[in-house]
Amino acid sequence: MPPLEGEVRGVQHTHTRDPQLLGELERRACRVRLELIRMFSHGKAHHYGGSLSCVEIATALFFYRMRRSPDAPDDLLRDRFVMSKGHSVPVQYVILAMQGILSTEELATIKQLGSRLQGHPDVRKTPGLEAPTGSLGMGLSYANGIALAARMDRLEFDTYVLLGDGEMQEGQVWEAAMTTAHHGLTRVCAVVDRNRFQSQGEVDRIMAVEPLLERWRAFGWEAVRVDGHDLAELCGALDRMDGGGRERPLAVVADTIKGRGVSFMESTYRYHNAALTPDEYERAVREIESRLAELEEGETHGEA
Repeated sequence: MPPLEGEVRGVQHTHTRDPQLLGELERRACRVRLELIRMFSHGKAHHYGGSLSCVEIATALFFYRMRRSPDAPDDLLRDRFVMSKGHSVPVQYVILAMQGILSTEELATIKQLGSRLQGHPDVRKTPGLEAPTGSLGMGLSYANGIALAARMDRLEFDTYVLLGDGEMQEGQVWEAAMTTAHHGLTRVCAVVDRNRFQSQGEVDRIMAVEPLLERWRAFGWEAVRVDGHDLAELCGALDRMDGGGRERPLAVVADTIKGRGVSFMESTYRYHNAALTPDEYERAVREIESRLAELEEGETHGEA
């Protein structure tokens, strides 16, 4: 796929209200969802719910915000991304394939013996990953370490970390949040996928995490709340990372829908980690293909 403005350079993003840019981002997000379902297929358990809920977040980060070039994956000045909720790394696999870092054919090998694409990030095997995660609560600590090392080496790049809202129940997250602010790591951005469900049920029934904005602010962060499926809001929030005069790290609480894009998966924990039947798989593909056709038809009419 051709790069969008900002996909590689990542500087002075000023187009969050540009309908053409936002339309392309929305189509890319829909393609990510479709490839995600195709990759998972049916008959084997995968993390559908939390992967589908963070598609727009990952799309905004990889195709709009972050300074990363697929042609220079080891560039010392590349922005870093840590998928703290490691079970959602399949979204990143799809995006890496869309960027040409992985092959589309390789996606079908996910969670097979010997595959480079495991159910949680393995930096020893998979190109394009920055951190091994899976034990929830550790990603922000890892991001802090990256940011501190960058400061010591006088390297200027941003570090983004995507957390689940169930992760907010982990004490280490808040110890890490305190550390980020204490050390003035203003080039760290934490995005919370607030889809309101975790593996065993509703997040706030299991252990309430609100008020999230007030909690992040109390720990010394700038914090904003957005619709996590609205790419204009997401890009606008991420643009707060522009410039070198930031005084606090940035937390973005993104309200999302678990299982977004597949009607029977939405707003339930039952597809957090589940296997689809062949009929469910076909239904999911049809729903996303239908939505993609609508978006592409809208693009054609817009050009006319």
